[in-house]
Amino acid sequence: MFPRSTHETFSTKLFQSIKNHSRFKKPKLALTDFTISHYAGEVTYQTDLFLEKNRDYNIVEHHSLMSSSKCPFIAGLFPPSREDTSKSSYKFSSVATRFKQQLQALMETLSLTEPHYVRCVKPNSDNRPGNFENLSVLHQLRCGGVLEAVRISCAGYPTRRTYDEFLDRFGLLAPKFVDTQNNEKAATEELLQRLNLSNYQLGKTKVFLRAGQMAELDARRAEALNNAAKVIQRQFRTFIARKEFNRKRKAALKIQCYWRGWLARKLYKVIRREAASVVIQKYIRRWLCQKVYSHLRFAVNTIQAGIRAYFVRQEYHLKRQTLAALKIQTNWRRWKAQSYFLHLRVATIALQCAWRSRLARKELHSLKLHVSQINT
Repeated sequence: MFPRSTHETFSTKLFQSIKNHSRFKKPKLALTDFTISHYAGEVTYQTDLFLEKNRDYNIVEHHSLMSSSKCPFIAGLFPPSREDTSKSSYKFSSVATRFKQQLQALMETLSLTEPHYVRCVKPNSDNRPGNFENLSVLHQLRCGGVLEAVRISCAGYPTRRTYDEFLDRFGLLAPKFVDTQNNEKAATEELLQRLNLSNYQLGKTKVFLRAGQMAELDARRAEALNNAAKVIQRQFRTFIARKEFNRKRKAALKIQCYWRGWLARKLYKVIRREAASVVIQKYIRRWLCQKVYSHLRFAVNTIQAGIRAYFVRQEYHLKRQTLAALKIQTNWRRWKAQSYFLHLRVATIALQCAWRSRLARKELHSLKLHVSQINT
């Protein structure tokens, strides 16, 4: 287009037009080079091969020949494009023009997407673990625009949460107020005012917070959860101590009952023995007065009968005691299992009611939010 143009004339026009620009510099020793001051550093450009690059035209016959190759690799290097409908499209088409068109198509594709990527930083030039070169890492961060992006993000509102997410996470700081509010935006604003936060903005669907405020809210939330955990632990320890005290008290009462029964039975046996001895002595004396032999035989029979009766009674008392103990154990185990089942059922019903009420409130909030969006 400009047959008389050279790289010297291009450099001269640049030096004449934008020589006073703050981002433009001219090297001292070079005549055709120029320097652009980017935010990451200064970059020097050489204009010696600018024209040769633009004169590298594409020939339609060469493109058609390469695209019709049977080798898939060569044919893939020359794909047909929407602009390649006629030979006139290659008349002023060069490598730089094709690169510009491809770059423009790439930018259009990127503008239609929402890319998410991870920026990688090389820690050292030796590729060794545990070694960080501070100057190299800082240079990579500056060239990649990380520091600038962090500075811009900190200057604005880097933390963004929807009202539903914000209330779901920090609503426990004021549960009574949040549960009574139907408007999520109003509930969020009132919650922030109750927490004495000033540097925030409310949007249509999100709340915007300054840098550092999310950490403060997380600290308050952790403190609230810690206090709630302490209350739960205190109540649980109280329950365990009360349960242990009741168990020990019942055990002490049962031991005292058995001990008193044993003392009463022992005293009863002593009294019975004394009474039996008196009776035996009376009969023996009478028997001795009547007839020695008959009295002696009768005494022997009586003593034998008494001893056998004593063993029978001992066995009978042992059986009765065993049956009574089994009956007491049966009733105690039945009562304990019934009490545990009733307590577990009440706790389960309460937990189900609380969980269903929470799901119902969340569903009500989502429905109201959907209705409000439809109305707006």
